[in-house]
Amino acid sequence: MAVFRDLSLLWSLSHILIIFMLLYRSRFSKRKTFFLTGITMGPLILLNVAGVVIFGTEFMGKAFILTCTLPSLLFFWFVSRDKNGRFFFTFCLADTAALWIIAVTNLLDFYLGGQQFVLMLIGRFVLFLLAEWVAVRYLRKPYLELQEWVTGGWGIFAGMTALYYVLLAVFSNFPVVITSRPQEMPAFLLVLALMPMTYATIFIAMYRQLQLYRKQQSERVLQEQKHSLEAQLENQQAIRKLKHDMKGHVVTLSGLLSAGKTQESLEYLKKLVVEMDVLWGQFCANPYLNAVISYYARKFQELEAELRLDIRVGEEELPYMELCQILSNGLDNALTALRELAPGEREASVQMKYSRDYLVIRVRNLCRKGLRVEKGILPSTDKKEAGHGFGLITIQEAAGRLGGDMLCYTENGNFVLDVMVRVQALHMS
Repeated sequence: MAVFRDLSLLWSLSHILIIFMLLYRSRFSKRKTFFLTGITMGPLILLNVAGVVIFGTEFMGKAFILTCTLPSLLFFWFVSRDKNGRFFFTFCLADTAALWIIAVTNLLDFYLGGQQFVLMLIGRFVLFLLAEWVAVRYLRKPYLELQEWVTGGWGIFAGMTALYYVLLAVFSNFPVVITSRPQEMPAFLLVLALMPMTYATIFIAMYRQLQLYRKQQSERVLQEQKHSLEAQLENQQAIRKLKHDMKGHVVTLSGLLSAGKTQESLEYLKKLVVEMDVLWGQFCANPYLNAVISYYARKFQELEAELRLDIRVGEEELPYMELCQILSNGLDNALTALRELAPGEREASVQMKYSRDYLVIRVRNLCRKGLRVEKGILPSTDKKEAGHGFGLITIQEAAGRLGGDMLCYTENGNFVLDVMVRVQALHMS
């Protein structure tokens, strides 16, 4: 009944691909990904099934890493969006899970099925479908989210899964198949039992990382809302104060004009206009970005710091949630840095302008002497209090969600934050 064995192998190899494709992130569209996978992996699977028919399962079991694993690894490395530990962990996870199912069904057929391969075929049919259902129902969504947001820990997990794969492949087939080595069967069964427990531990650890990230994101959102409410409250208080002071301004201007001091009156009016602009926050046509800028403009004024603005955006539709995060965290970092300097050295600037399909944001501020930040290196905070150290990370993540990137460095005594985000020519609409 070798046909059942061959069908079970064809089923297994096909569904290894399905499990992997449910979990990894391709850099191409779904249509192109399926097309490339079909024309590449289809013939590879058929060649391995033909190898089993011609050379036998024992020989192909030993050659499987060379005939299937490595070629598929190279192909999916080319197709995958990730070229790091995320990819290797996902690849080894799918392959090891499939190898585990193959090993278990081999044992079931050998000891209970009389090596007729019927139980093998039924077992693989059921277990692979069950694995795919679990992947779709419980694993795929949180796992894709983990790949998106969790940046650390993938390398060690990928190394662990690769070792498990090699251990399972070698233990199953070298020097001969495991069923021909009954004295080693207890150890092999322990490996089979240990592997799901290890994966469960890995996923629990990674899911806790995701929960921690979500908590940090919630705290950041609450912080942004707090800033917005504080800005509204301060704006109302400033308006009330301006109304109260307006009588004094009128008296002053009347006195200057009565004395014929026209130039002094104009200078006074200019200063009053600047003060009113700060209070009303007329810095940008976009109401969301304007709210952030006006809030921090008052903070810089309170610190007696000079803030120069060059905002070249209008009323066009923009991804304001991410842009407000970038601006508020960038200005907050600048404000914190300027507090360490003498009043006469507190200077910062903000530039926002379009460059083709990108919006470029640059926040520059004077920084303490001795601070050195190289391009491409994310500096860490030296503050120990809770809540510090997330600003640049938040900016980097917000830029990434908009298809852009962030770069920070020191230059001529200044700390420079450059952010480029893709806005797809919305400024042209």
